[in-house]
This record gives sequence, structure tokens and C-alpha cells, in this order.
Amino acid sequence: MALYDHPNTPGVKIVENSLLPPSIVQVSTAVPVFLGYTERGPQNQARRISSLKEFEVQFGTGKSYTFVTTQNGSTYTAATPASGTPFFFYEAIRLYFMNGGGACYVISIGGQTIVDVQNFIAAMPAIEKLDEPTLILFPEAANLDMTNYGLVANAALAVAQTTKDKFVILDSPLNSNLLDSISPELSNYRQAIVGNLSYGASYYPALVTTVKYAINTTNITDPVGSTAYNNQLAAINSVNNAIIPPSSIIAGIYAKVDREIGVWKAPANIALLGVLNPVQAISDADQENLNVDATTGKSVNAIRNFVGRGTLIWGARTLDGNSNEWRYIQVRRLFITVEESVKKAVSQFVFENNDAKTWTKLNAMVRSYLNGLWKEGALMGAKADEAYFVEIGLGTTMTTQDILEGRMIVKIGLAAVRPAEFIVLEFSHFVNQ
Repeated sequence: MALYDHPNTPGVKIVENSLLPPSIVQVSTAVPVFLGYTERGPQNQARRISSLKEFEVQFGTGKSYTFVTTQNGSTYTAATPASGTPFFFYEAIRLYFMNGGGACYVISIGGQTIVDVQNFIAAMPAIEKLDEPTLILFPEAANLDMTNYGLVANAALAVAQTTKDKFVILDSPLNSNLLDSISPELSNYRQAIVGNLSYGASYYPALVTTVKYAINTTNITDPVGSTAYNNQLAAINSVNNAIIPPSSIIAGIYAKVDREIGVWKAPANIALLGVLNPVQAISDADQENLNVDATTGKSVNAIRNFVGRGTLIWGARTLDGNSNEWRYIQVRRLFITVEESVKKAVSQFVFENNDAKTWTKLNAMVRSYLNGLWKEGALMGAKADEAYFVEIGLGTTMTTQDILEGRMIVKIGLAAVRPAEFIVLEFSHFVNQ
């Protein structure tokens, strides 16, 4: 068949031949899928949204809470609801977008009535079927006890390990104190988390935010707009700062860093927006216990407040803190991104001839992609050959038997950039002779 139209008609024919190899398009790197309780919406069905307004249209707003006020003359004081505020999915999503988050997926696991571990676990198969999301979060699971939170976390880590294209951002139970040196809660938390640890990271503690819960005003009997009514609302708002586990805010920071720099940049030493302070202050000694554990290696990243700088993410470790390969979040996420991007791009070579022509084309395509990453600063090395390698060929990555059995094997190596986690300054007192 001719490569041009009307081959039997006299005239000049033009045939365009591509001399460039096919390219690799990098997959999205920070698209979360959130599990949580919503005012309305279909359950266990993923919906893609790009703004808080879209969330409100599809899932409603936050649960309203009743606050009790006490009057002392013309002064009112308010107490937080005795039953607590376990439903904060809407507020968590709001803080995600406030901190730079973009498009994400939301899976409603039920109405705002009761927090049940089975609701979270039942939604995991829906996540496994999603291709675009790369992060898994479940903020309201922090209302569970340590054992049940571990069940949810481990189910999410299992999904990430199976798909190999997702990363889990963990909180810890809201009623836990991981800094208590007498209590075994930090040890219990580490024991509760199992699975492939390199596919997740944990953050502590919860955060006091500037976001307010919706207020149920039916118990305020004074006329709307009256001085007494307004004073009671003011008293309520003074104690009405939502306390949110950090995962949704962290996801927003991941998205912002990926967009502005790249997935290879550590999502740390960054101020959090909409946050007043962590619920617990963390010292250097506290963080040492969180950051390093010789037995399990399950690192917990601290969120700390620094004078003049605000509340910062002060850690960049995966749960696999004792691994030289997968200790850092950006290294694990960079490999997830490269693996998924290359996997999708090379699928076009399935059923192509397993010969030198195909190998050369595939080699050039992968090298071009990795060279771009190296130039952007994602890989170490003064020269490209020091930053990555790509190997494919008979006698190099394949045997004759491999070819007979239909296997085309490509070996790729990356020199990922590690963060300067510990900067050591050495000073000497020099005496002028």
C-alpha cells in the first residue's frame, strides 16, 4: 500500500518520515484520592474534582456542630462539643486546596453519622482500579483507635504495593501521644503499621487550623443579629478552630512542590497555610525518637513551629527509615513516576519485532526522557552517564531463550538526588601566629 494518496495520479508526492524517536510523557505525580464521610453523594464511587466548589456541588459541605455557651453578665464563653468533632472531611479538603492542591479524587464512604473502620477498608478496591491518582489519604480514620487505624493504613499500603504507582500519606490516631516517653504509644503505632514501608510516609502531630467548623445555632435562643446573639457567636468562634490531622495539608504541599519544582524535591522545610500551630510542640530530642528507630525503621515526620517562620514540615522520610534505597519520600516517588511513565510509553512496543531496530528506538526514547530529568536536576551526576543508564540487547539484557519466549528486557538505572537532611558545620578557633 502506498504511503501517499492517489499513487497513480501524475504529480509530486510528499511523504513525511519521522526521524525522532517516540517520546515519554510523564504521568501526573500528585493526584490524591481521598476517603471520607460526606453530607451526600454516591458511596464507594470515585469522583474527580478540581476545586472546593466542585466538592460542595457533589458532596455537600461540612457537618455542623452545636456549641454550648455560658453567660457571665454580658460576657459569654463557649465550650467545644462534648461529643467531639469527628467529621472534618470537608475542612480537610478545604485545607488541601488552600495549600496548593489541584485535581483530586474523592470517594465517599458514608454519611456523617459514625466512623467505622470497615467503611475505609471497603473502599480500597475502588482505589486499586483508579489509574490517575498517585496518593492515598483518609484523614477521618484518625478518629479510630491504634489497632483499627493500623488496619486502614495497612490496607492502603497493600493497594500501593500492588499497583506500584501510589503513595500513602498517614496520620496517627488523634487521641494518641507519640511524644510520651512513658507511654508505649509510639511503639504501638509502629507495630500497627506493616507492609511495604517504602510506599508510605507518616506525619505528626495534628494541627490547629484557621478553618472554622459549621455552627448549629438552633440552641441560641436570642434573636438573630442581636447583641447577645453576636456575642455568643464570637465566643463560639474563639474556640472553633478545626483540629485536623496533617495528611490533607501535606498532600497539598506535595502537589505544590511537584508543580513548581518537581517530584524529586523533598516536600519539607515548607510553611503550612491555614495553620496556627501543631497541637504539640516538638523538640529536637522528641524528633530524634520520631525520625529514627533502629528496630523497625518506621520514621515519623515531625511538623514543628519555628519563630518567625511559621509551622513547617520538618521531615522527608518514608516509613522505611532504615533503608538506604527508599529512606526518602522524593526518591520513592521519583521512581514511582519514572516507572509508571516508562511503563505506559513502552506499551506501544508490545508485539513489535524483538530485534535491534526496536531496541534502538526504545533505547533512544527512554534515554531522551531520563536526560530531560537529569537536566532539570532530578538525577545526580556531572555527566549524563553518571546520572542514569539504559541497557537493552541480545547478550546484554536478553538471552536467545528470552527472545524465543517473547521477553524484551530493558534495564534502567537512576542516580536519584538525596536531600541534605543533616547539615553539619564545623568551626575551629584559629589563633593568628
